[in-house]
Amino acid sequence: MTILIAIAALGSLTLILALMLVLANKKLYVYEDPRIEVVEDLLPHANCGACGFPGCRPFAEALVAGSVLPGKCTVSTDEGRKVIADYLGVSLGNQEKWVARLACAGGTNVALNRANYKGLSSCKAATLVSGGGKGCFWGCLGHGDCEVVCDFDAITMNASSLPVVDMDKCTACGDCVEVCPKDLFSLQPLSHRLWVACKNLEMGDEVLEECQVGCTACGKCAMDAPGNLIAMEHNLPIINYSENHHTQVPTQRCPTGAIVWLDDELGVIKGKESKKIIRKGDRPIGFS
Repeated sequence: MTILIAIAALGSLTLILALMLVLANKKLYVYEDPRIEVVEDLLPHANCGACGFPGCRPFAEALVAGSVLPGKCTVSTDEGRKVIADYLGVSLGNQEKWVARLACAGGTNVALNRANYKGLSSCKAATLVSGGGKGCFWGCLGHGDCEVVCDFDAITMNASSLPVVDMDKCTACGDCVEVCPKDLFSLQPLSHRLWVACKNLEMGDEVLEECQVGCTACGKCAMDAPGNLIAMEHNLPIINYSENHHTQVPTQRCPTGAIVWLDDELGVIKGKESKKIIRKGDRPIGFS
């Protein structure tokens, strides 16, 4: 009899708990649009954050909610974005491509290393040892942390240990921006062709002892730029992209080529008065 009472009590308790779970499920149930799952499957699953959302799932939710358009996903293909737009019955949307830009041109052929760093091949690690040993404190250390962290193979290190961004592969995910200990990368619209490839804050020709392509803060680009396009701040030209920046005029008198024009087909274009760089190999350690 005792066993039967125990079984009955346990069964009653199980039934009560089951009923409570059913009632709680009905009470707390939150409807989720089934289209979210479909749209998420149509996205590239890169979870790169280039769209401004922490992953493809939140972006899919925003797409279904109508707060963004498929064109905001820069990783997907044109065909993939169109499929999503057709499925949701919305316009594709225009999203200018953003890419990672490097504010340094000081490769080993033009920039001086004051010390021969030996250790973990990492810019972050090298920075902890007296800033990395490079003559220019603000310059790229060239150990390729950005190349390693890029999941899209959009960054390669050239022969002068300087990162080169493949604009076609770059998704503007921002990983290189976060990993660079010198803060040399930033995400820019592709239309930002006028670019300052330097972050040196010193001034004068002494800068050239450390890097032959460094900005010397001569101010010629700011003087030649139309309107308020360029202002000198902390010995560095700052481009105001809200102004009409589709001009190569500010590059023409730059003596070092620190300010350049970026062309899709021709690559980096320097001004006519910029010093030509002849050296192909590395500058010797401590050479000035």
